[in-house]
Amino acid sequence: MKTTTILLFVALLQILSQAVNAQSPSISISGTIKSKKDGVALPYVNVILRKVQDSTFVAGAASNEKGLFTLSGVKPGNYLLEASFMGFKTITQPLFVGTLSPYIDIPPIELEETASQLKGVEVAGQQQSVSLAMDKKTYNLSDNISQGGGSVLQAMQNLPGITIQDGKVQLRGNDKVTVLIDGKQTALTGFGSQYGLDNIPASSIERIEIINNPSSRYDANGNAGIINIIMKKNNQDGWNGKAGIALGAGALWERQANLPGIRPQYRMTPKINPSLSLNYRKNKVNAFLQADNLYTHTLNKNEFVNRIYDNGDVVRQQLKRNRNTNFFNSRAGIDWFINDKNTLTISGMFGSEKIIDRGDQPFFNADLSQRTRLWQFLEDELKTTVMATANYQRKFEQPGHQLNIGFNYTFHREDEKYFYDNTLPASKGTDAFKLLSDEQVYDLNIDYVKPLKYGRIETGIKLRNRSIPTDMNFIPGLNSVLDTTAGGWATYRELIPAVYGNYVFETPKWEAELGLRLEYVRIRYDVNPGHRTYSSDGYHYTQPFPNFRLSYKLNDRNKLSAFFNRRVDRPNEVDIRIFPKYDDADIIKVGNPALRPQFTNSIELGYKNTWSGGSLYAAAYHRYVDGTITRISTVVPGSTSVYAIFQNAGKSYNTGMEMVLEQKVAPFYTFNINGNIYRNRIDAYTVNNLYPVEHQFTAAAQNITSGSVKLNNNLRFRNGLEAQLTAVYMAPDIIPQGTMEARFSLDAGIKKTIQQSKGEIFINATDLLNTMVIKRTIIGNGFTYTSKDYYETQVIRVGYNYKF
Repeated sequence: MKTTTILLFVALLQILSQAVNAQSPSISISGTIKSKKDGVALPYVNVILRKVQDSTFVAGAASNEKGLFTLSGVKPGNYLLEASFMGFKTITQPLFVGTLSPYIDIPPIELEETASQLKGVEVAGQQQSVSLAMDKKTYNLSDNISQGGGSVLQAMQNLPGITIQDGKVQLRGNDKVTVLIDGKQTALTGFGSQYGLDNIPASSIERIEIINNPSSRYDANGNAGIINIIMKKNNQDGWNGKAGIALGAGALWERQANLPGIRPQYRMTPKINPSLSLNYRKNKVNAFLQADNLYTHTLNKNEFVNRIYDNGDVVRQQLKRNRNTNFFNSRAGIDWFINDKNTLTISGMFGSEKIIDRGDQPFFNADLSQRTRLWQFLEDELKTTVMATANYQRKFEQPGHQLNIGFNYTFHREDEKYFYDNTLPASKGTDAFKLLSDEQVYDLNIDYVKPLKYGRIETGIKLRNRSIPTDMNFIPGLNSVLDTTAGGWATYRELIPAVYGNYVFETPKWEAELGLRLEYVRIRYDVNPGHRTYSSDGYHYTQPFPNFRLSYKLNDRNKLSAFFNRRVDRPNEVDIRIFPKYDDADIIKVGNPALRPQFTNSIELGYKNTWSGGSLYAAAYHRYVDGTITRISTVVPGSTSVYAIFQNAGKSYNTGMEMVLEQKVAPFYTFNINGNIYRNRIDAYTVNNLYPVEHQFTAAAQNITSGSVKLNNNLRFRNGLEAQLTAVYMAPDIIPQGTMEARFSLDAGIKKTIQQSKGEIFINATDLLNTMVIKRTIIGNGFTYTSKDYYETQVIRVGYNYKF
């Protein structure tokens, strides 16, 4: 009976929480030895670190000609520091090593020829590991067996704390997430936004960091937090690398039959992902290359919609999109170790993404007895990204004391062509448009870090200059639905200088981090003077963005933390882009140059408990957003088309609790669970949409309690065999003007190391039971919209990787 009770208790915990990866940090301790009599540096002094409990030797070093010593690889704890030199009194003093900084600088130790006793020194420090800092979590993609061989977005689906909705990453039910690559915003994932993650091969990624409470070192945008993608890079001596290939197939069967008279939906879609990583290091040079290609066919969308208007009209439709994608990404560079203190890194990246979409959208009456229209399109899009980066690092004598200077240039071209066939009962016409957008970004960063007696200081400046000129050319045909007066050109310009400071402090019981970022932002959006709806607009502001963290260590295994952040989400260029987008014949998306930033204040209270074989993290959080950015869908008199336009919808709130649990149940079995429950609320609001004609929309207040549960089961057997089973459940939630129903999926994977651990083979399946369907209901002015999207979610992959 007791055994059954324990098993039921463990099962209950699996429904309530989730995992944090913990690893013991490694700290470097530095200081100087001087003569107390005249302050002269003493070389060749023996410095030894011992455990308090039994005086066991931990680390030792001798001071150099400047009196500086360094002890590396020290674990957090309480120690005795001993300094001895012939002719001087041996000094022994207590030393506390914390977890908040990887480098510690203790005050100078003064030796004297006569017997004396120095006061004790207590030093704080921190590991870079996520779990102990409680502000971020780090996950290696090599451990994500059930999603190997796919894109970064697919790999993120199984990571604790992350959910995916409409191709966007969400943290705690919020998609205002800033995505970084190697700590920088890039055109691959969007500056201040997120896109393209579904086309970046996961094979090029080393690990992913989830930062719920960013410090002032990071840009202020992204109120839900930051996801930092760390690319693969090796630095072992000589030649080494890794090559791999993954093959897959999706859309294994037809889940919902097409409406009559359209082309077949994709079935048995192929996936091919070869990858290569090379590295060569000798003497002062380290050269690296990473290249990946992801070729896929995908049933990108298969949405069945019923639109019911207040006058009784009913429209039944389907939007099916068969997509072919080829994404090539390469990154290469050189590290030049000029000397022990100076390093210069120069790198470049090239990405090319080719997308071909073939879409069908039929429109029928209520009983499907009459087709009123057939809309078919071909999208031909090429995205090209080029990046050049130069980074200089200066290390000072004291470990961890460093200056970093980085410059980054990005060019991103979006070359998009659409061709439409608009078939009515009595005629047929063809429309087309071409969009060309060239984005250029210049980033300069200067960052300075100085370890202190009880922590460290971080400070720096950043300057960004960004411009995006865009041209839209509409080519109307017979029965054209294109608004040719809405074409032309527009140019987005962005200037952002920023300065920040961050102070970290630690004692044996208390940890604190206080930061402030000051940003000036100037946005200018110039519009073709002939545009019939919108005119040039822009805004500027100077705003402070503080962050604060305070932690109290109850004991070695229990910690309490409190966080505060103020952040901003600025409208992206595509959010204010004035050109109507016709990827749906009757739901037309348009930007809004009058859109303004949304500002967010967030607080969080967290508790962390660790024990042998497991850990638990629990957090309660609240976010308040002023100027909420969202799409508003409306209709205008005389038209059945729905116009989806971004607006600032007033105030919104997100309050919730998250629990994360990891437990090693047996030598071969570990589970980790993420449980998140939150309440979303959007206050009532009224907005004016200007396109295609000025009209007003009023929405009542919305609120809902929602959440998600994610369970990862990891099995490690003998002979290098590993398996993973992941279950994800997302509860019903609110979306702009409506709701989304619950979703569930199950993923599984097996991996086996071979060839004396140099090779590995794997097989995995996403959405194993084919249960993931997106169901929405939207209430507009004069219409109701319900939909079910049976897009491709079930994919089976096999792969092989080899290290050399």
